[in-house]
Amino acid sequence: MENISAAIGTTVLTTWGVTAALGLAAWLATRDPQVERPGPLQTVAEGIVAAMEEAIAAVAPAHAGRLLPFVGTLWIYLVVANLLGLIPGLHSPSGDLSATSALAIVVFLSTHWFGIRDQGLRAYLRHYLSPSPILVPFHLMSEISRTIALALRLFGNIMSLEMAALMVLLVAGFLAPVPILLLHIVEALVQAYIFGMLALIFVAGGLQQQQIQQERRKRDE
Repeated sequence: MENISAAIGTTVLTTWGVTAALGLAAWLATRDPQVERPGPLQTVAEGIVAAMEEAIAAVAPAHAGRLLPFVGTLWIYLVVANLLGLIPGLHSPSGDLSATSALAIVVFLSTHWFGIRDQGLRAYLRHYLSPSPILVPFHLMSEISRTIALALRLFGNIMSLEMAALMVLLVAGFLAPVPILLLHIVEALVQAYIFGMLALIFVAGGLQQQQIQQERRKRDE
């Protein structure tokens, strides 16, 4: 069993565990929905979904319903994954660069997928030629650099948070566990929100390229 765990990787196993747990929670919350007397789990789930939809609508009001499954899943997964480091013996997947890189690549691909699906391939790719074809390399560099920054930001913050907590506990023992615990919780929630919000901004930017181009044409005219 240890050989299998080492071959697959702790991060992958933890990610599978988080995915299974979230899938089970989603099934329990939606298996018997009630309109008049919703249960506590359904009430919490509806509140979380409503809050996420409101946050998405503030950035992309015309695409809130379409982006909610993707961005909402990112937020929920990252909250659980970031907080996982609080459990003794477990390591947060977000503290592994391979995991954050995979998430950043998913955001990168989703940005173009949503844009192409909304505008068509030719219309979407046209924005890379605006305002001048000379800027195409710079557009590509921007796409790559922001994807790398997205992966490194989450990885660096979660890894440094876990290391700082470990160092403080080694020096001070368990004399100050509560402040460290609260710091970890707050930072985990903040980093999950930032990653999801950046993903939302990137995807919304891809969806709104056609509108931006039309406004530029009007100004030029």
